[in-house]
Amino acid sequence: MEQLLLRLAEQVLDQVLQQFSQQLNVVSEQVLQPMQGTVSLVEGGAWRGVGAEAFKNEVASIFMPNTGVVQQLIGTQQQNLNKAREIIKQADQTAHQAVQDLDNVFGQIAAF
Repeated sequence: MEQLLLRLAEQVLDQVLQQFSQQLNVVSEQVLQPMQGTVSLVEGGAWRGVGAEAFKNEVASIFMPNTGVVQQLIGTQQQNLNKAREIIKQADQTAHQAVQDLDNVFGQIAAF
């Protein structure tokens, strides 16, 4: 039963990690890349003047750094979940070994 629960938990964790990966792709493909393209158009002369310069400065000083922070946060959550997965596996192995050791001890006692 415990193995079933651990496998189910691992499947749920895999799904969560997959969602984080998809969100990273969304940030990159649907937010960051289009904005970089827009900035390139502005830098290429599609928009000129004080407003264009203000736009480029805002994107460079606020938007891009904050987008990077979002990407870092998602990446950190992925790393933390992977660490949690390893801790759960190690704890399960340790518990399983302890049960096996107890079983061996009780088996030796019963053999007397």
